[in-house]
Amino acid sequence: MMKRDFSALQGEFDMLVCGGGIYGAWTAYDAALRGLKVALVEQGDWASATSSASSKLIHGGLRYLETYDFKLVRKALKERRLLLQIAPHRVWPLRFGVPVYADSRNGTLKLKAGLTLYDTLAGFPDGQMRHRHFGRAQFSDHFPFLDEASLKGGFTYGDAQTDDARLVLELVAGAMAQGAVCVNYAKLLAWNEVRGQVCGATVQDGVSGITAQVRARQCVSTAGPWMAAIAPDQAWCRLSRGIHLVMPALQTGEAILLTAKQDGRVFFIIPWYGRTLLGTTDTDYRGDVDRVVVEEEDVAYLLAAANRYLKTGWTRQDVIGSYAGVRVMKQSDAAHPSDASRDWELKTTGNGLLYAIGGKLTSAREDAAVIVDTVCTRSGVAAGCATGGRDFPWKPPRKFEEWSDQTGAQAQRLGIDAECAKWLRRRHGVRIEQIYRLVGEAPQLAARIVPALPFIHADLLLCARDEMVVHLADLLRRRLPLLILARLDTAEVRRLAELVAPVMGWDEDRIAREVEACGP
Repeated sequence: MMKRDFSALQGEFDMLVCGGGIYGAWTAYDAALRGLKVALVEQGDWASATSSASSKLIHGGLRYLETYDFKLVRKALKERRLLLQIAPHRVWPLRFGVPVYADSRNGTLKLKAGLTLYDTLAGFPDGQMRHRHFGRAQFSDHFPFLDEASLKGGFTYGDAQTDDARLVLELVAGAMAQGAVCVNYAKLLAWNEVRGQVCGATVQDGVSGITAQVRARQCVSTAGPWMAAIAPDQAWCRLSRGIHLVMPALQTGEAILLTAKQDGRVFFIIPWYGRTLLGTTDTDYRGDVDRVVVEEEDVAYLLAAANRYLKTGWTRQDVIGSYAGVRVMKQSDAAHPSDASRDWELKTTGNGLLYAIGGKLTSAREDAAVIVDTVCTRSGVAAGCATGGRDFPWKPPRKFEEWSDQTGAQAQRLGIDAECAKWLRRRHGVRIEQIYRLVGEAPQLAARIVPALPFIHADLLLCARDEMVVHLADLLRRRLPLLILARLDTAEVRRLAELVAPVMGWDEDRIAREVEACGP
C-alpha cells in the first residue's frame, strides 16, 4: 500500500528530488536502492504531465536513424531489451507495420537498410523483434484497414509498449518500499540556501495547505516543463507540444508507423486498451505549461494524416478522447522540433542544484543512474546503480508465461474475462492476487466498468485503496485512464465516485466536488 504522509518530509535527507514524472521516479528508486535517504515530491499527481502524455512506447526510435542519431537509438534499444527482461508485466512486445506505397518517401531498399541497422543496434534480437518484409497481399492481410491503392508491400518490426503512468507509479512504489518518502500534491515553493548553496526546499501540502521545510544534502530537479521556476534562463531549453487522439479499435493487434503527407512527419497508429492511439504532433510551445490543451488545428492535422492511409476515414465525431503534453528538449538550431535531439543533459546551477533536461521515457533509467552517480560522488558515497539488475517491484517471481497461464485460470474461475485478466496482469503484476481477493469477496466486482474497455470494478477499488489517489481525476485519468478512453457522462462518473467514496473517506459534498473537477 502506498500511503501518503506529508509529515514525513520534516526530516533531513541525503537527496531531495522535485518532480514525480519518469525521471524523478527512476532517480528516487535508484537512490533508495543505493541506501540513500530520499525524498521525492510532486506538485500534482504522479506522472500527471509529460510522463503520462507519451505514445506509451518503449522503443529505440526508428525515425532517429534518419538524423544519424545512432548513439541515442542504441542506448534506447539497450534499455528496451533490459526492461522487457526485468519488467515483463510492465513492458511487452509490440510489432509495428510500415507500409510502402508507390509515392512513399522511403522505398523498400531504404527501409530494408534502416530496419537491418535497427536490428543490429538492438543486438540482433530474436524472431519476435526482428523485421520482416511482406509483399502487397500479405501486408494487406496483416493490416486490412489500410488503403491498397498503390501499395507495394511493407515491413514489420518489433518494439515495445507500456502504460506510462503505471510505469511511473510502480517505480514510486518501489522507492517507497526501499524507505524513500514520496509525496504527491506537494508543491515546491522555494529552494532554500545556506551560504549560497541549496540545502533543501519549502514545500506546501496541496491537501492541507501547510508547509514543510525539507532539508537535504543534495537537491535535484526533474520538473520537466516547470524548469523555469528553478532556472529562469531558458536559453538552453526548447518546449514542444504533442497531442494524441483516442480512436475506435482497428482490426489488428499491431501498430503502424506512417508518414504524414502534409509535412513528412512520422506518426503512429497504436492499439491501446481496446482503443487506438493516433499521434503524435510536434510543435513549438510557448504557452502556459499548467494549461496544455488539445487544439482543433492539431486534431484536424492528425485526422487528415491518418485518412490518407485508411480505407474508411475517421471524422471528428469518431474521436473518443485526447490528451496533450509538453516535451522539454535541449535548445538547438533545428528548424522544426521533430528534428531536435531527444538526448538529455544534466546541468548544475550556481547554488549547486542539479537539474535534468531532455530525455525519453525509454532511456530514463540509464539517465537517472547518472544523476544518482553524481549525487553519490558529491556526497562521498560508494554505491553503484542496481536498477539494471533488479526485477521490478511487482514482477512475478517465476517465468512470466507460466505465471500468466496460472493467473489466467484463476481469473476464469472467478468470472473475470480473458481480456480483462490479460490487462490486469500487465497493470498490477503480482498484485493481481489482491484483485482476485476482492472479486472472491464480492463477485460483482468482476464486471467491466465500461463494456468496451478491459477494466473491472475490483481494479478501480484496489487503485483507490492502495495507490495514493488524492482526487477522482487521479483515479480515472492515470490509475485507470477511463476519462481518456471512454465518453463517460456525469452520472457514470458520479457512480464511480460513490463506489470508491467509502475507501477514500469522501462525504456527499466531496463527491460532488470531485465529480465536477473531472469535467464534462
